[in-house]
Amino acid sequence: MNLLKDEVSVLVRKLAIPASIGTLFQTLYTIVDTFYAGKISPEALSALSKSFPIYFIIIATSIGVTVAGTSLIGSSIGEKNEKNVLSYFGNVIIYAVIISFIVSLLGFTFGEKVFLLMNSSNEVTGLGLKYINVIFLGTILFILVVALNSFLHAEGDTVTYRNALIFSFFLNIILNPVFIFGFLFIPALGITGIGVATLIAQFVSFLIVLRKILINDRIKKITFEYFKVKYFFLKNIFFQSMPITVAILGYSVAAAIVFTYVGFSSEYAVAGYGSATRIEQVVLLPILGINTAIISIIAQNIGAKQYKRVEQSYFTSVRYGLYLMLFSGAIVYLTADIIPRFFSSNSDVIAYGSMYLKISAFILPAYPIFFLSNGLFMALKKSEKAMLNNIIRNVIVPILSFYIARYINADFKTFFYIWAIFQWSISITLFFYVKYYIKNKLAST
Repeated sequence: MNLLKDEVSVLVRKLAIPASIGTLFQTLYTIVDTFYAGKISPEALSALSKSFPIYFIIIATSIGVTVAGTSLIGSSIGEKNEKNVLSYFGNVIIYAVIISFIVSLLGFTFGEKVFLLMNSSNEVTGLGLKYINVIFLGTILFILVVALNSFLHAEGDTVTYRNALIFSFFLNIILNPVFIFGFLFIPALGITGIGVATLIAQFVSFLIVLRKILINDRIKKITFEYFKVKYFFLKNIFFQSMPITVAILGYSVAAAIVFTYVGFSSEYAVAGYGSATRIEQVVLLPILGINTAIISIIAQNIGAKQYKRVEQSYFTSVRYGLYLMLFSGAIVYLTADIIPRFFSSNSDVIAYGSMYLKISAFILPAYPIFFLSNGLFMALKKSEKAMLNNIIRNVIVPILSFYIARYINADFKTFFYIWAIFQWSISITLFFYVKYYIKNKLAST
């Protein structure tokens, strides 16, 4: 594929489909974890759900590294600056190692405090820590995989990571019951076993991506000189990555606030809501795939100063996203009473999960505009704009929703209707701002 010349609509499909399939298996991976947590107990299911805001520090950092590597390397490819391509790659790896240790330290230090802030019982907090502490032991694996993969994404290769995610998904299906319930000489580890299975599968993904990197023609030309710390490149990586990481960490804040409010109903409400969001994540996968595609396409085209293709990429992706989410929302609404039964047999867990999915079905079409607008700004190396968008959506809006709901003493359902109104307001406002930006500011980027 030639990201600078091929038809944009064709490129979006060719890049988005492998990325979506890969992310599908990544999300199915978490669904398998959720399924087995439900087999342990409703409390374990609640613990796994509440661990997400803490786990998200790894996800946010990984996305920051991916976006920084993809946009900076991709832009250098568009500029035909091969020296910068390799220099950015080497320093992305250095940055990944440094940030991994910082993230692990934060996770071990504040994990318990976050569980307690979410109004968790002692049992749920203890179960959550057994899982999350294992995950933070392997932070470097998670971040190194995406650091390596950012180079492949910059070249337009979304297939390798897809294959790695598919393989690790099937491996996780085998490993989860083995480590949770025990097998032969392996003891039953309970919820800790979910974390152990995750790290083993992640290590296999690392090996698959590393092998592809080592046979890449550009990487064959790399020398140890490119792996020396160079302030210019490391600074650019930091300032491209960190706003994204901070912005997406806002989602962790949002999740913690939502889980806290939902927890006022009961731990069963948390379990129901948490399991339902796994389905929401699956439905959103095509949007994340399209987002991956446009970051790769726009990064190269902005480097080549092809502004018309940048504009075309954004509006094409938004159109595809809206069609997909309208269709998906209808499916989610019609199956909302059935899906939660997959995760639990508890009637309260099922009722809360179903209730959330019916509201979520009406929110889904608002998401493509938000995610793809942020994807545009990331590819343009305007991370501060994506950071501001995320802070508004993931920090300010949840706080407002929380206090409005508390003021009117809103129940579970009313809280999420308030949430839906805010999500649509943000997306509509952002769409008109992006239209203005493309028309008046793009050429000066």
